Amino acid sequence: MTDFPQDNKKTAERHVYRVSELNQDVRTLLETGFPKLWLEGEISNFSCPTSGHWYFSLKDQRAQVRCAMFKNKNHSVGFTPKQGDQVLAKIKISLYEARGEYQLIVESLEEAGFGALQRAFEALKNKLQKEGLFDASVKLSLPIHPKQIGVITSPTGAAIRDILSVLKRRFPGIPVLLYPVAVQGDSAAHQIVKALQTANQNKHCDVLVLARGGGSLEDLWAFNEEIVARAIFHSDIPIVSGIGHEIDFTIADFVADFRAATPSAAAEQVVPDQADIQAYIVILRQQLTSNVINLLNNKSEKLQWLSKRIKHPSQQLREKTQRLDELELRLYQSTKHQFSFKKMTYEQVRKQLVHLSPNSVLKKNQQKLEFLNHRLCQNITSRLTQNTNRFMIASRTLHTVSPLATLDRGYAIVSQRNNNCIVQSYNNVKPKDEIKVRLSNGQLVCSVKETLPD
Repeated sequence: MTDFPQDNKKTAERHVYRVSELNQDVRTLLETGFPKLWLEGEISNFSCPTSGHWYFSLKDQRAQVRCAMFKNKNHSVGFTPKQGDQVLAKIKISLYEARGEYQLIVESLEEAGFGALQRAFEALKNKLQKEGLFDASVKLSLPIHPKQIGVITSPTGAAIRDILSVLKRRFPGIPVLLYPVAVQGDSAAHQIVKALQTANQNKHCDVLVLARGGGSLEDLWAFNEEIVARAIFHSDIPIVSGIGHEIDFTIADFVADFRAATPSAAAEQVVPDQADIQAYIVILRQQLTSNVINLLNNKSEKLQWLSKRIKHPSQQLREKTQRLDELELRLYQSTKHQFSFKKMTYEQVRKQLVHLSPNSVLKKNQQKLEFLNHRLCQNITSRLTQNTNRFMIASRTLHTVSPLATLDRGYAIVSQRNNNCIVQSYNNVKPKDEIKVRLSNGQLVCSVKETLPD
């Protein structure tokens, strides 16, 4: 805050703001001093110049404020604001410096009532989807021919009239049990849950139709309540939802075992068309008649074929008699053949026994013994003659190289008398040594007088 001057001497020390500087500081103060927040109000003075930016005011019964939403932000808004629209805006507080005007910078914009409900719808949808309430694996199958149909809807609405009309047209024989509930308002969700619990406790119905006519998101909100979704999920009876129009989707549609676009479509889904069934019965009757006729024709043809194959008893008797004669002849021939074979086998065995008789074997072995004894004597005589000749030859050969044969030729063997060592050199003896001289027919004992070298 700038102090007012006290005297002329202090004027030089004062900081004097320019207008643009002041607006810039105020803008910075506003943008940094306040967080981003949500603001609800009514659109007025809306304009969209060629730049693509939106300029408008947000007001309530007591005040208004200027707003700006730039092109890079407003392109994601799913609607075009107009005078009098009630909107919910995410804003940042700022200041337009050129005119010094306080304004709001809008970052996102949505319709006020619808937007809040839509956010709640998406949040609950994501929550239940994560918990598995929408999984196809947990959904129940609808009965093909229900014995009784339960309808949970308003007893005075158009939905029940449409449902009953469709059921009467398609299959009037199936009874309908109505569970009257409010389909709009604060108590509607609790009444729907109570009706679902009652139907599951009584088990009077094979299938349930949860329905109401079209309306806004607020009108259909009872079918977006979490307690209704969980009651549908825990139902042991399959549920078909027919809520609103074809473009309307509720949480109940996602949890139900089957979703129909309208109440009439739901009624068509739970019952078959009687005309289709009758046409199908006619087709089955025709097929059955055709099958029976074909079966009778086949059996008749087979009967005729079998009757042709049946033979007269006398013919059968002749055939059996002829067959008996053939078997008797085969038996006789087989017996004769077996007898001849056994007789031949007997002769072979008898000859083998005669051949293996002890007398025959003994005589044969005695002849073999005599033959072997004769061969043994011949071999001994031959071997003795051969060895005698070999001995004589070896004796003559040995005598040829024997020292005795050498002595016979005039040689002598000289050895020392005391130790019989052969004297091979004159160095082996000394004069006066006694030696023995072996001759061919005796020995000499001599005394050495002198030793001479060669």
